[in-house]
Amino acid sequence: MPAYMIIACRIHDREKFISGYGKAVPSLVEKFGGEYVVVAPGAELLEGTLEGYGSIAISRWPDKAAARRFWNSDEYAEVKSLREGLADAEVLLVEDS
Repeated sequence: MPAYMIIACRIHDREKFISGYGKAVPSLVEKFGGEYVVVAPGAELLEGTLEGYGSIAISRWPDKAAARRFWNSDEYAEVKSLREGLADAEVLLVEDS
């Protein structure tokens, strides 16, 4: 059953974030079987505590296991390090029922 990874980011340095992490991660997502559905700044908080987390990325995966293989891979750990200090992230993984 399809799964979705939903990431909300508060980006501190958009230019560095996009030129490093933002350039590197899409091909890795694809390599692990995922595809981006939404990648966009400008999210509007209607309720909750994610004030300032205005950049959203949603990726679709064949299932939760595929998303976890990506998330826990050595390749992603290396790419993930590119966003250290540049963004705070909240990450959710959910299956489509």
